[in-house]
Amino acid sequence: MKSLLNLQSGPRLPAAPRWRLGEFLVERCIAASGMLSILVVLAILTFLIKEAWPALAKEGLPRLLGGREWRPISAPAQFGMLPLILGSLLVTAGAALLALPLGVACAVYLAEVARPTAREILKPMVELLAAIPSVVIGFIGLLVLAPLVRAAFHLPTGLTALTGSVMLALMALPTVVSLAEDAVTAVPQEYRAGSLALGATKWQTICRVTVPAARSGIIAALMLGIGRAVGETMTVMMVTGNAAVIPHSILQPVRTMTATIAAEMGETVHYSPHYHALFMLGAVLFLLTFIVNIIADAALRRGRLQQ
Repeated sequence: MKSLLNLQSGPRLPAAPRWRLGEFLVERCIAASGMLSILVVLAILTFLIKEAWPALAKEGLPRLLGGREWRPISAPAQFGMLPLILGSLLVTAGAALLALPLGVACAVYLAEVARPTAREILKPMVELLAAIPSVVIGFIGLLVLAPLVRAAFHLPTGLTALTGSVMLALMALPTVVSLAEDAVTAVPQEYRAGSLALGATKWQTICRVTVPAARSGIIAALMLGIGRAVGETMTVMMVTGNAAVIPHSILQPVRTMTATIAAEMGETVHYSPHYHALFMLGAVLFLLTFIVNIIADAALRRGRLQQ
């Protein structure tokens, strides 16, 4: 009987090394996955710079980034990227101005106002927008929104930067709403209770306490939404008019960097000056998206430190 009790209550020593070995392997697999991701990003950047270097060495960085003409098949060829960069920035800025108020309002409604049953229905429907293919969004913009823009502003064509901004804002909304709603929900309940206890109304609490407390998360949501808009290709290629000119208004056709790469890469001669210039354009786009993601990550880290 005594030996049986000792057998039941005694520690199982052989199991500890197994658990430690399992934890060690899992930790090493996670570390290897993180390092692999970093190496993949560095490899992509190295490949882009390697293929873009002939254009950079021949034309020079100021001439490439500051050139006002993109005419790769003219004689002589001109690879000024300024119209493409400004077109991308204009469309993205318009999308951000539309997506931020709509996304934050929708996130606040889902997190603070909507009933649980309504939230369970509306949030999946908003996130379902992210599953719609970009070519379908482009068809909607081409056949529905572009004629409305042309008629509303009496323009010769509705394929403008405004049309691209509206469609990109629609595509960025799921990202903005989902992340902003998580940021608003993460605000400690004590903040709301303290505000209500001091006599503030529910809407005063939302506007002056909850949303300011979630500011960093909302900014990160916007930056990630912008990152999605910057890298979009098919939609902007269909609805922005593809005019490689320096934009002076949001109501004129523009051409973005992504649309230029998608439209011209398949037709250019490999290792030609045009080929290397397109890779230089891809490197600029990569760095721009990388900067946006760094800003979003910094905003998220700041929010965690404040909480």
